[in-house]
Amino acid sequence: MVKEFKEFIARGNVMDMAVGVVVGGAFTAIVNSLVKDIIMPLIGILTGGVSFEELKWVVGEAEVNYGMFIQNIVNFLLVALAMFLVVKAINKMHKKEAEEAK
Repeated sequence: MVKEFKEFIARGNVMDMAVGVVVGGAFTAIVNSLVKDIIMPLIGILTGGVSFEELKWVVGEAEVNYGMFIQNIVNFLLVALAMFLVVKAINKMHKKEAEEAK
């Protein structure tokens, strides 16, 4: 089992995945800043100066921060859009290379 694990770790795909995780973490920080510092303030202006981070319901002693939930949905949609565009570009590049190889 240890031998199989070493072989698994040594494969190129695992190393590529590790690099992808690190780059993905950095990319997430950029998208979070884009959403928090640029997009959400603009949406706040359109909604009359409302800050989504401050939107919450207070139920007894509990606070339900639904504004943060909205912000996280926007984050997710932007990350998903960016990943879609990257995958689409890579697929287009591979298709072009395959056509040139014919």
